[in-house]
Amino acid sequence: MKRWIVIALLGLTLLISVFWGLRINQQRDMMVVHAENNYQRAFHDLTYHLDVLHEEIGTTLALNSTERMTPQLIEIWRLTAQAQSDVAQLPLVVLPFNQTELYLSEVGDFTYDVAMRDLDENPLSDDELEKLTALYQTSEQIRENVRITQNQVLNEELKWVELEMLLTQGDTGDTHSLVDGLLSVNDLATDFQEAHSHTLSPTLPSQHDHFKHIDGEQVSADEAVEKIKDQFELDEEALVDLNTSEESAQLATYYGSFEAQENHGYVEVSQQGGHILNYMMNRDVSHAELGLNEAQNEAESFLNQQDLNSMTLLQAAQYDQIGVFEFVGLEDDVYVYPDKVMIKVALDDGAIVGFNATDYYRNHQKRDVEEPELTLQEAENAINHHLTVEDHHLAIIDERDGEEVLSYALFCTNETDTYRIFIDANTGREVMAEILHDVEPIWGL
Repeated sequence: MKRWIVIALLGLTLLISVFWGLRINQQRDMMVVHAENNYQRAFHDLTYHLDVLHEEIGTTLALNSTERMTPQLIEIWRLTAQAQSDVAQLPLVVLPFNQTELYLSEVGDFTYDVAMRDLDENPLSDDELEKLTALYQTSEQIRENVRITQNQVLNEELKWVELEMLLTQGDTGDTHSLVDGLLSVNDLATDFQEAHSHTLSPTLPSQHDHFKHIDGEQVSADEAVEKIKDQFELDEEALVDLNTSEESAQLATYYGSFEAQENHGYVEVSQQGGHILNYMMNRDVSHAELGLNEAQNEAESFLNQQDLNSMTLLQAAQYDQIGVFEFVGLEDDVYVYPDKVMIKVALDDGAIVGFNATDYYRNHQKRDVEEPELTLQEAENAINHHLTVEDHHLAIIDERDGEEVLSYALFCTNETDTYRIFIDANTGREVMAEILHDVEPIWGL
């Protein structure tokens, strides 16, 4: 009798194990499908936006009316921003795609700068027309190459997730059609930069200016592995698959993947200083046990562990079972927006499943914050009188030319929307305005 009971229990245990294993695999498959869908959407959106961008630049070359020219240039600037957003959503962190991003930045900067001036008083010069023509010609070549790559993606059913896994495992991906297509696009952008370097916007930031304030001694690959094991409490025998960034990368880094308690992780570490720039844990979060306030405490504790001090919460939101927190630097009660850190917290147990401090290490430095010349009331007088100011703080933000400016950040509302408007704290000039979607500002901090 006892024997049959034992056999029955073993059988039941086996069934439960099989069911649980199938459920975990199904959840992982769903996450992979979700990620692939997002990548595919971003890529096809990019293809569409590059198509329209090419057409709009061509239309601009045919215009003779300054009245139509300004809105046309603003539309090109808008499309460029959308294309840059599409690129940012693709898994290109280990590919040399930076020249394409610089090309898009150049198109955006050029069209914005021209659109913001009085074209009746100061029309396009011959040099500017020559540059616009060059941008148009390059956009045609880039568009064609992206279209060819899109055709391969559809016909060969190529998967972005597969490419991402190859690259994170140290494979160069040389034989992958997606890599060939993207590298050809980047080569075209490189050719443009080299052929027209004399006409590039003087305010376009040099890559060498990025991360110039990062500190610390150089760390070896072995030291980086030890740091990763220590950070994620991995066993000494745990395997960390580590690789080195491309020479063209803005910052020399080690990036790698690892397994931790049946969860897959990806991490990037700077070679100088051994700073953890970002990481992501691929794990299931089935239900929420914690509220955002408790999750915020976990995020702030993690900041302290990373020696990221003098930070303040800017905004927070919950997406499914994940709490997402954006922190910025704080100096003399001034919010330093360039020193940004993003943290994702699992709401089942408070574990940090996502972390990105790349912007912080790119921009952080000691700043001398001066007193603003304008009062808060003077800044509020500079905004649309139909808006109501709900909250405010002083902030340092990046100008389009890469320079930092002290501003009043005004959180405003009308009957339907919430806006964040930045007013230069010394001149009263409107520096930037944006409508806030999904994530509401944390007022009263």
